[in-house]
Amino acid sequence: MGKGKISRRTFLIRGGLSTIGVLAVGTYVFRNALRRKALKFVDTTDALYVGNTNDPMLWFEITKNNTIILHSPKVEMGQGIFTGLAQMAADELEISMDQIKVVHASTDSSNIDGLSTGGSLSIAGLWHPLRELAAVTREIIKAEAAAKLGVEMRYLTVSNGTLTANGKTMSYAEVMEGVTEWTLPEVSPALKQLKDYRFIGKPIPRIDLYDKVFGKPIFGMDAEMPNMLYGAVVRPDRIGATFIDADTSDAEQMPGVVQIVKESDFVGVIAHSYMEAENAKNAIKVNWKVERHWQSKDIEDLIKVGNGRSQIIQKEGNSDKVLQEDDVLTMAFTSPIGAHAQLEPNGVVASVEADRATIIISTQVVGITRKEVAECLGFREEQVTIIPTYLGGGFGRRLHTPHAMQAALMSKAIGKPIKYFFNRKEEFQNDMFRPPTHHILKAKLNNDGLIEAIEHQVSSGDVAHNSPILPHFVLPVIGADIGAIRGAYIRYSRIPNQKVVSWHVDLPFATSWWRSLGLLANTFAIESFMDELAIRSGKNPVHFRLEQIYDDEAGQRLKAVIKAAVKTSGYQDEVRNGRAMGFAASVDSGTPCAQVVEVSIDDNHIKVHKVTCALDPGVVVNPDQVRAQCEGAIIMGLSASLYERMYVKDGALYPTVYGPYEMALMRHAPKDIDVVLLQGMDDAGPVGEPPLGPIGAAIGNALRRLTGRRYRNLPLSLV
Repeated sequence: MGKGKISRRTFLIRGGLSTIGVLAVGTYVFRNALRRKALKFVDTTDALYVGNTNDPMLWFEITKNNTIILHSPKVEMGQGIFTGLAQMAADELEISMDQIKVVHASTDSSNIDGLSTGGSLSIAGLWHPLRELAAVTREIIKAEAAAKLGVEMRYLTVSNGTLTANGKTMSYAEVMEGVTEWTLPEVSPALKQLKDYRFIGKPIPRIDLYDKVFGKPIFGMDAEMPNMLYGAVVRPDRIGATFIDADTSDAEQMPGVVQIVKESDFVGVIAHSYMEAENAKNAIKVNWKVERHWQSKDIEDLIKVGNGRSQIIQKEGNSDKVLQEDDVLTMAFTSPIGAHAQLEPNGVVASVEADRATIIISTQVVGITRKEVAECLGFREEQVTIIPTYLGGGFGRRLHTPHAMQAALMSKAIGKPIKYFFNRKEEFQNDMFRPPTHHILKAKLNNDGLIEAIEHQVSSGDVAHNSPILPHFVLPVIGADIGAIRGAYIRYSRIPNQKVVSWHVDLPFATSWWRSLGLLANTFAIESFMDELAIRSGKNPVHFRLEQIYDDEAGQRLKAVIKAAVKTSGYQDEVRNGRAMGFAASVDSGTPCAQVVEVSIDDNHIKVHKVTCALDPGVVVNPDQVRAQCEGAIIMGLSASLYERMYVKDGALYPTVYGPYEMALMRHAPKDIDVVLLQGMDDAGPVGEPPLGPIGAAIGNALRRLTGRRYRNLPLSLV
C-alpha cells in the first residue's frame, strides 16, 4: 500500500499487457511460439482483480451501530460469494459475522470491478486484495483510536470491533466520529496465518439466506421506481435478420400505449402495464431482411474442424511424425448449441433525466454497463449510476446488457422511468448461446501401452471473442479464443509428443460465455478419448492416466484429486448389478477436479445414481459454499450432457420455452453427490466452473462399460 510499491497483482497485469504488446509487434517467424506462451500464461496465471485496491474507504462503511458494510464489486448470482467475502473481511477486521453486512457496490461508490463477475474469480481474485484492505482498515482505525485514547498502538487489543487499552474501550464507530481524513500505513500489515482465522475455513451459514427464503424483493425483476412505465422491444425471430422499417399504426391505437420509440436499431413500446406493452409490441409489423434461412445441418457443417482460422495452442515433441505411422486411433466428438436458460430473464429499470441516468439491473458487468449507457445517451460516465441487484442466475448471460441502453433511450424519450424485461421466448431466441463444437482426436500407443503421441483439434465459435470484456484485437493477436480453449489442453504431461489446435469459426448467430466456457465440451472429448485409449491398452483407466502425469506441483495436485475420487467412490472398472462406474478428470484455471459417476440404464434411459467429486481449489473459505458450488456445477453439467440442445430450423433458433428445451429435472438428479475437498496450495483458487468439466465424460465412460459402445455426441442418448 505504500507509495512506489508495486504489488504482485500490478506486476501480473502489467506483465499480461506487455505480453500482448510483444505479440502485436512480433515477427511472423516467432508468432506461433509467442502466441502459445501468451495462451499458456492466460491459462495458468493467478486470478487477477481489476479494480481500485488503494482506498479501503471505497470498500468499507462503518455505521453508528458498529456494523461494517462491505460494498462488494462482485455481484451475487447464487454462488454464495457474499458469505465468503464477509468471512474473509471479518477475520482481518477483527469483527464477528453478525457485525458485517455485504451489499452490491453501486457505481456511485466508485468501487467498480474493471472486468466482470465471472470466470470463477470472485473469491479467488479477491483472496489477497480484500484481506489486505480489511487489515489496512483495521490498522488505520487502531491508529486513530490510539490517538484518541492517548496510548501507543502496541497496547491496543481488538475484539469484535471494540478496542481496549489500559481499561479504556472504544468501538470502531466511536473511533470514526469526527474523523474526515485517514492516514494509510506506509506498508501493508502482515496478514494472519491460516490457522489463526476464526471464520475462514468454517461452514458459516449464508448471509443472504433469510432474504431469499422469505422472498424479499432483491432481484432485478423485483426492481421498481416511482411513476414508472413498462417497455417492450420488437426482436427478430430469424438468424441474421436486419431491421428495415416498421408499421406501428395499429400498435399506437392499442389500450395503455403511451408512446412508440423508434431508434436506428430497434422499435420500442412504452405502456402503462407489462401486458399492454407486450400486446402492442406484437401488433407492430416489422420488415426484416433475412439473407439466408439457416438449418441445423448448415451449422454442423460450418463448425467442423478445418473451417475458419487455426492456431496451435500446445505443442511438445513431433506428434505429426508419429501420427503418420500405423495403428493410430482417431475419433470425433461434438457438442450442440446450448442456451443459458437461467430462471430470471434479462431486464432493467431505467430512469433518465436531463443530466443524470439511474439504472437498476441484474448484470455481471457493472462498469461496462455504465460505459455503454453513458455512450448511448451522450453522458459522461459519472452521470450514470448503475445499481446492481441479486441475479436470478448469470452463467455468463448477463455479461451482455444492451437492453440497458434500450431502456435508457425509452426513458429519455418519455421522461419517466421504464421497466423492461425479456419474455421467455425472447430470452431463448436472443440468447448469447454456448457455441457448438467439433473435435478430432488422434493418438498412438507405444509398446508399454502408454501414449506416444496425441493430437486434439477443436473447432468452436466465439466465447470470449466479441464479448464486451475482451478487446476485439485480442483474437487476431493471440490467435485463439481464450474462452473456447478452456479445458482443451492435454494435461497428461509425460506424453512426449502432443499437439492441440484451436479452430475459430464465425457463426451466423451470437455465441459467448456459458458456465465453464469450453471446459465441458473439451473435457468430454479428451477424457472420452483417454478412456478409449486405456481400454485399447488393456490398462485400468485410472492407472493409465496416473502413469502419464509428471510429479511436479501441478501433476501432484491432479494425481491427488484422482486418487481421492477413486478411493472415496470405491471405483471399479466393471459392471455390477446393472451399474457401471465412469471416471474423468480435468484442470480448469489451475483447479484440478476428478469425478466418478455410477450409472445404469432404465427403460432405455440413462440414470445417474451417484457422483463422487474430488476438488482441489486451494484454501476453502467456506466448505458448505464450495460443496454447493460443486453440486450445482455437477447438476448443470449433467443437464447439458444428457438433455440440453438448441436447434436451427428455417433460420430460427428453437425451442423457445422450458419443456421443449429439455433440462434435468429433480427426478433426474443423482441421489448422492459426495464432494471431497483437498488443499494443494495456500491460496484460494477458482471453484464455480471447474467441477462442471468431468461430468459429461464420466457419464460417457460409464456408458461405454454398460453398452460396449462409445457415445461421441452431446447430449448423450441411447436412441
